[in-house]
Amino acid sequence: MISAQRAILIILVVAVCTFATRVLPFLFFGGNRGVPRAVNYLGKILPPAIMATLVIYCLKGISLLRAPHGAPELLAVALVAILHVWKRNNLLSIGLGTVFYMFLIQVVFV
Repeated sequence: MISAQRAILIILVVAVCTFATRVLPFLFFGGNRGVPRAVNYLGKILPPAIMATLVIYCLKGISLLRAPHGAPELLAVALVAILHVWKRNNLLSIGLGTVFYMFLIQVVFV
């Protein structure tokens, strides 16, 4: 159990850090100053790069030599891609893809 003083100190540090991360962008980019080109570039490049990294991480454990040969993972990825292209809704495509994958590994490919 931590003391009350230590708990208050932790809360204050977390509050200051949270406030600083919210205020700093306004201090750096507020007013009439434009957003630097590097920040715009990172804003365009990082989301797809992070998604690609997550897909590779999720699929790295597939063994094509052992049953079910990666079928549940590949079917779920295909469903997510189709739903996203069709509906353009991240929550829908990721949510249904996850439910579909869990169904496949718990019911179909037991």
